[in-house]
Amino acid sequence: MTQEAIASKAAVPPDGNRGVVADVAGDKQAFHVPWGKAMMWIFLLSDTFIFSCFLISYMNVRISTTVPWPLPSEVFALSFGGAPIPLILIAIMTFVLITSSGTMALAVNFGYRRNKKMTVLLMAATALLGATFVGMQAFEWTKLIVDEGVRPWGNPMGAAQFGASFFMITGFHGMHVSAGVIYLSIVAWRVGSGYYDRHKNGNYETVEIAGLYWHFVDLVWVFIFAFFYLW
Repeated sequence: MTQEAIASKAAVPPDGNRGVVADVAGDKQAFHVPWGKAMMWIFLLSDTFIFSCFLISYMNVRISTTVPWPLPSEVFALSFGGAPIPLILIAIMTFVLITSSGTMALAVNFGYRRNKKMTVLLMAATALLGATFVGMQAFEWTKLIVDEGVRPWGNPMGAAQFGASFFMITGFHGMHVSAGVIYLSIVAWRVGSGYYDRHKNGNYETVEIAGLYWHFVDLVWVFIFAFFYLW
């Protein structure tokens, strides 16, 4: 075998690597994932670490404190007709947020069908449900601060760490929901105004990216609901 033949054979990569080598050598995208979606996944991954740290810290405080921890079923009860109903407001908030995940999923579906009207309506419904959740959370905070006297640095009902944990975790999540409401509103407006038709060649991929963010926010609330309100 001649030297040229040997060099040529050595230059040919194995079949399993040929496509990747060709993409890298040709300065092409090796994995065909849109950059917007990839960046959103990276952001959500980093956010997962933050929420995990918050919840793990909360569990550590809850287990290690020597002062009795307030019972969530009593703290977050609302009275209707004189009888307190445990966690009724939290249950409604959870239902609202889970329902918003359904409307968001439908919005993504209609977005890929290029149905602008239904996409805008469903995204607007999702944003409205998110705003409702934030409003109910504001009511919950007001009740605890004004009626119960709970503060980030103190709590008349038991362990002082309760207030710090509650305001930190639910406040950080509430900020995400509020940002999501603004984000969804902007995307819905752009869909309705034809922005993506003019600038993205009718590609409604941003609707799916917004959906990823919103489903993440909803999923985090499920963990907060389980660890903070049911424990």
